[in-house]
Amino acid sequence: MSSFWNNVQPAVKKETKKVAASTVTGVVIMWIVYAVLHGMMPGKVPLDYTVFLGGICGGIITVLNFFLMGLTVQKVAATENEDAARSRMKASYSQRMMIQMLWIVAAIVAPCFHFVAGIVPLLFPGMGIKIMGIIKK
Repeated sequence: MSSFWNNVQPAVKKETKKVAASTVTGVVIMWIVYAVLHGMMPGKVPLDYTVFLGGICGGIITVLNFFLMGLTVQKVAATENEDAARSRMKASYSQRMMIQMLWIVAAIVAPCFHFVAGIVPLLFPGMGIKIMGIIKK
């Protein structure tokens, strides 16, 4: 296992940590919004284990997706054959989208997840990257 982490480039580790931080921040803010809405409309907005479990699992899927993308980019950058690199990138994209779609279906179908709390974390990395870009400018 340690040899695996040694092969991961520092840039991939660094960016994955940034995405993980923005995802965790987003999930916590989402839980706060759920708590406020639950206080205002307790019959319509739940605040139970399904919300927390959906947020945690959705966040894990989100960070995993980004990490796998980083690993793919790392491997593609080391590939000299452009067609093989393009093919690997397309395959990785398809596999990562399949993981996300399976998660979305599980979040909707499985009663142990609140579907909105499970799906919304998939949006956090994009928002986090945009916010960080605005802050840095």
